[in-house]
Amino acid sequence: MSGPQRRLQLVDVGRSVFAAKGLDGATIEEIAAAAGVSKPVVYEHFGSKEGLYRQVVEHESESLLEAIRSSLGGKARPRVLVERAALALLGYIEENTDGFRIVVRDAPPGQREGALSSILSRVAARVEHILGDEFSARGFSTGDGAMYAQMLVGMVAMTGQWWLDARSPDKHAVAAHLVNLAWNGLTGLQRDPGLVDS
Repeated sequence: MSGPQRRLQLVDVGRSVFAAKGLDGATIEEIAAAAGVSKPVVYEHFGSKEGLYRQVVEHESESLLEAIRSSLGGKARPRVLVERAALALLGYIEENTDGFRIVVRDAPPGQREGALSSILSRVAARVEHILGDEFSARGFSTGDGAMYAQMLVGMVAMTGQWWLDARSPDKHAVAAHLVNLAWNGLTGLQRDPGLVDS
């Protein structure tokens, strides 16, 4: 096996072990054994268990971000983009369960914020532009777009974390309910909302 192939294999094996046991619970011994190599081979490629974990998190973070980024690309009505983004996240969870478990877990060593919060911040920035255009077209303040983008992205992300274990109903039904709540809530927005008991 070539060096790059071995690295990919170790990242794949590491993903499975870290998803099941977490960074603290996993050992280099079991990662090496599952990969059919000796411990020094793992150290040679990543330097430490934390180095392998960081590589797994980076790989999964980029895969998830790219899936969502792609769903928000191109010309489409805002509601369709919200549908695509919800389905992209749920599709990633369905196809990369171990990777998503790692992304929602603690931040890797040397990174102040968790991988998921970092990804969601970047997604929210993209959603902010979409919502800003929609708000402007409806006569709302475009300045509120950033706040509503955080709310919308947070709602989708929390639902995704719940669905990671629930897996029922299927991803299309969950996405439809998400969009129903988000979109029908957005279309019924008040221009100057206030709290009833304040």
